[in-house]
Amino acid sequence: MVFYNGFSAYRDMCSLFDFEKYKNPPVSLEEVFEAYFNCRKNKRRTCNALAFETNFEESLIALWKEIISGKYQPGRSIAFIVTRPVQREVFAADFRDRVVHHLIAAKIMPLLEAEFISDTFSCREGKGTMYGIKQIAAFIAECSENYTRDCYILKMDIQSFFMSMDKRVLYDKLAVLLDEKYDGRDKELLKELIYKTVFNNPEDNCVIKGKRSDWNGLPPSKSLFHVAKTKGLPIGNLTSQLFANYYLNGFDHFVREECGASYYGRYVDDFVIVHHDKRFLLELIPKLKTYLKTNLLLTLHPRKIYLQHYSKGVKFIGSVVKPGREYVANRTKGNFYEKLQMFNRLAQEDRRYVKNNAEYFASSINSYLGFMIHYSSYKIRRKMLLNNMAPAWKEVIELDDRMTKVKLKRKYKENVQQREKLRKQRHNRRRNNRKRRKNSPGGLRLFPGVNPFV
Repeated sequence: MVFYNGFSAYRDMCSLFDFEKYKNPPVSLEEVFEAYFNCRKNKRRTCNALAFETNFEESLIALWKEIISGKYQPGRSIAFIVTRPVQREVFAADFRDRVVHHLIAAKIMPLLEAEFISDTFSCREGKGTMYGIKQIAAFIAECSENYTRDCYILKMDIQSFFMSMDKRVLYDKLAVLLDEKYDGRDKELLKELIYKTVFNNPEDNCVIKGKRSDWNGLPPSKSLFHVAKTKGLPIGNLTSQLFANYYLNGFDHFVREECGASYYGRYVDDFVIVHHDKRFLLELIPKLKTYLKTNLLLTLHPRKIYLQHYSKGVKFIGSVVKPGREYVANRTKGNFYEKLQMFNRLAQEDRRYVKNNAEYFASSINSYLGFMIHYSSYKIRRKMLLNNMAPAWKEVIELDDRMTKVKLKRKYKENVQQREKLRKQRHNRRRNNRKRRKNSPGGLRLFPGVNPFV
């Protein structure tokens, strides 16, 4: 039995209703609780997470009952625009839907891992951004025999990838995978949850965060509000990332096994092929176009086909890979600078913003530093943090000598502030009680709502 916060989730929750009815469900309540705890990691400060957490036991029971009875339906999403690294439309699912996404992910991820090639780099444990960059660098070194012979780099991506995925093609692929490889007794229920997630149209019932003018400049082909209802997955969902990876899985095997491109790696819809023969790469391009169009209803981006000698290097996942070295791309540095300027502007407009958002600031800056420390970037990091950070932010953080991370001063940590707030509340209650006792007739102790003379 799994215990959460000192109680047995399954025993205590199941005692609230008809035990026989829920004795042997296809999805256990423990699995829903596990998905919830995975979902709330690093998300506990969001409004949706906090609202859900106030009565999370009751909420999870209700969600579980909806799932096993087949009554679950996705709720409303929040739609907004982000501008970095490029302008994109994002849909943030309701928190209870994100719990379902984590439940789905926990069940299908082992199946997907068994299907992926080793060099699919996105949304996989141990095979993220840095792994992908190092692997492409290794491809170049190996293909060029340690930079002693010619080889060429072909880099391409897919036009409006997330908005162009066909929902029916995606669901059919996932359904076949489950039918062939999944032997859990919740197979049909899992297929139903995946169907409802894939075919959900969040744009039909969403809350717009920001202004409608935020969508100005975003091409219609990059918005769910404009593509066909049978197309597109919302950027921002865990399941969208997993499903997108699997959508291109057949393409990965085609490139590797049928086209013979052994030095191939992909990160979401960006893929790189390294080969010693330039003509081979040129002849490969139309084959890839045909496969994507015929089998996946996708189109290669016509203006993003890069073919160069390895000595020219290649930009990939925020880095530039050149012979014997990798360094931070200018766009990544520019995004870091603009992020700092945004925080500086907010601090200048409202001094309280610094104290109220210190943890968010620290985590945002550390995400950039965590990426940059893998490169020879000490001077860049030092300049960013010392020259471009407003004094108001410097007051709440501490820097180490190597500029590898920022650390919040203790008094600005959220849990410390919360304890201080509670301490002041207790102090005020005691002070008020002393005043009431002092001012009460005959020195009698008075308590709110109690008449001492009755």
